[in-house]
Amino acid sequence: MKSLEHIAAALQGYDPDALPAHVVNAFLAQWVPAPERTENIALMQALGRVLAEDVVCPINVPAHDNSAMDGYAFDGKQLQTGSPLSLRVLGTARAGSPYAGAPSAGECVKVMTGAVMPAGLDTVVPQELAQANGDTITIPAGILHRGDNRRQAGEDLRQGSAALTRGARITPAALGLIASLGIAQVCVYARLRVAYFSTGDEILSLGDAPREGAVYDSNRYTVFGMLQRMGVEVLDLGVVPDQPAALRAAFERAAREADATITSGGVSVGEADHTKAMMRQLARSAPDGRGGGVVFWRIAMRPGRPMAVGRIGHKPLFGLPGNPVAVMVTFLAFVRPALWQMMGANVSEPPLLQARSSEAIRKKPGRTEYQRAIVSTGSDGSLTVRTTGQQGSGVLRSMVQANGLLVLAHEQGNVAVGDLVSVMLFDGVV
Repeated sequence: MKSLEHIAAALQGYDPDALPAHVVNAFLAQWVPAPERTENIALMQALGRVLAEDVVCPINVPAHDNSAMDGYAFDGKQLQTGSPLSLRVLGTARAGSPYAGAPSAGECVKVMTGAVMPAGLDTVVPQELAQANGDTITIPAGILHRGDNRRQAGEDLRQGSAALTRGARITPAALGLIASLGIAQVCVYARLRVAYFSTGDEILSLGDAPREGAVYDSNRYTVFGMLQRMGVEVLDLGVVPDQPAALRAAFERAAREADATITSGGVSVGEADHTKAMMRQLARSAPDGRGGGVVFWRIAMRPGRPMAVGRIGHKPLFGLPGNPVAVMVTFLAFVRPALWQMMGANVSEPPLLQARSSEAIRKKPGRTEYQRAIVSTGSDGSLTVRTTGQQGSGVLRSMVQANGLLVLAHEQGNVAVGDLVSVMLFDGVV
């Protein structure tokens, strides 16, 4: 396992006092461990899990040549005459009830969508294009080509091919796909367990009486919600006061019982606090060869400048800032991708879409800004975006109002009305 120092030394532009956002993700991609534990589970329990093995097709999909619509199946080579066709209808084939005969030239079979194509027939004329007269139909010339409206066996998936690959998240659509192959169990990575606690003597838990200078803990609930959306198990260690013994106990329990630890508060650079001291102490005490260590960063971003990462043994620690919006933004920008990697997932992060700004925005080059935004569809059908207004890192209400983040890149400057900007939508994320 590489040490934090070795990884940092290999990254171009690494500067812990002014770290570009993209360098943070490059660092974490090399630093977090890959998953090791797997389990076989029933398909009905697999939603949101990550495949640890390819799902290999035991059958062709579809299993047989079949009709793509309601109509009449016939031998398409008869279309070569270029003249209207008159065909006698021999019977009907339905999905799950094939026609058993073998039609000849001048004959056809009425077929329903999904019905197995009768032997020797390869083309279907939609029923609305055929002129029926008793047990005979006429097909006008020039409306079909041989093979039209037939789905071939294995057209969607070939027997022996990978229907889904290792690292894929099992979505509702994937559940249906796996079930269509007759597969009842899948091999997935074991569910990741993440410990989380807030730090600070000023933090109140719900149910505590208000007191001057204290604030109720919102960070545990936003992080809990984002972790739940990812499908991980959450170990909630509550609020831990700024006391060395309490912090040590929380860190040690987290490292013992969870795969990763997230904290909020107590990582501001230059601040003398027990959280930073305890992270350093525990990282230094890691067994030799296990890659222990801790680094504190000033990230060139807004909001969420201070952040810490480290290890107790091989278990990652993510020390996030204390302001509520900064916690959410740093989680989305850095922690979430790292946790996906620990879960074995090959899913990409939500794509950055392009939208036109409906307002002028001041922006200094040299940092990445994540502004809370409202994305909508303009009168011309294109996406437009505006900020929620005040962007202070403690204004949690703005995250509720927003449906996405306006992402202004590291080197980007001021934005004029009408400029194209990048946005990340929240749907399914927060």
